Amino acid sequence: MRVLHFYKTYYPDSVGGIEQVIRQLCVGTTRLGVSNTVLSLSRHKNLAPISFDGHTIERVPQNFEIASNACSWQALGALARLAREADVVHYHFPWPFMDLAHFMARVDKPTVVSYHSDIVRQKHWLRLYQPLKHRFLGSVDAIVAASPNYLASSPVLARYRDKTRVITYGLDKSTYPGVEPCRLAHWRAKVGPKFFLFVGVLRYYKGLHILLEAARGLDYPIVIVGTGPEEQALKEQAARLGLKHVLFTGPVDEQDKAALLALSHALVFPSHLRSEAFGISLLEAAMHGKPMISCEIGTGTTYVNRDGETGLVTAPSDPGALRGAMRRLWEDQELARRMGARAEQRYNELFTSEQMALDYTDLYRELVARRATADAGEHVRLAGVPPAR
Repeated sequence: MRVLHFYKTYYPDSVGGIEQVIRQLCVGTTRLGVSNTVLSLSRHKNLAPISFDGHTIERVPQNFEIASNACSWQALGALARLAREADVVHYHFPWPFMDLAHFMARVDKPTVVSYHSDIVRQKHWLRLYQPLKHRFLGSVDAIVAASPNYLASSPVLARYRDKTRVITYGLDKSTYPGVEPCRLAHWRAKVGPKFFLFVGVLRYYKGLHILLEAARGLDYPIVIVGTGPEEQALKEQAARLGLKHVLFTGPVDEQDKAALLALSHALVFPSHLRSEAFGISLLEAAMHGKPMISCEIGTGTTYVNRDGETGLVTAPSDPGALRGAMRRLWEDQELARRMGARAEQRYNELFTSEQMALDYTDLYRELVARRATADAGEHVRLAGVPPAR
């Protein structure tokens, strides 16, 4: 079976939560006999196809961008060509240009949409986009939400409940590097033996400005890993607040991230808006047996991190509540240990790449079989029509 994934960014150009989900999905389903290709946009010049983790990456030039909506005229032809060779086309939402490309490329294959998030911020553009969005979602064969929490709380998905199902994200620990002693020693010397960790792209909805406010009055080391559009503003805020115990590492490689996860006391994940639909960093922390702190925003973050079981959940945009949760996990070492153990257990039960791959492969086969049955029925119907006089 051949599956084509279509999303605006992918490895090696960018590393983010959705990119990691697509990677894990491709690795997992490849082991089950699926041949995966990922089509994405790129700002780079050398765009020859790449083989990566057992699947193929095809890239086309990004021509321009409007309100974070990357566009490429070359993608239209590439999508049409690659879709003809595929058995299933797998879209990753949201990306308005993708919706348009689906129709312009005249894709006529079974289609599935991984609905990663509602569109939250671009409200003025959203009004213009609504008709296209609903035409696109109405035309695809299946929609997948990553958590029952998100399916229950999304007003968009409520319109398509009859063709939406839940398949949770999953990670394969074997695709992550082992912890190197030299890296452990380096970071232990740099940040100490006990600290809170954040990992992610520094975007507006990550709530890091709230974390910095919560850090006032605490002397716990906090390590912020990643880069992004809010980086400079956050560094300026930390300087204004005099936060000497907050370290911005910038981007780090996978080996350093593994070392920081292993050393950390707990993951703090203060995302405060629904744009944070799940939180792959939460899964990575759970996979490493770490307790978590997150906010209740009605999305998958609380499906991963269950309050009082795998960590603590606070109200969003509340520095005082976040500060209290950090103080509780810092001061109660045994509580943190128990929550970390339960987080790892929950990961093993619900969030493995193997389970995600099995569920998606079953869905692909279902969609292909459904199309074959429909085509056969249409053939019989047309064969029974008497010729026109």
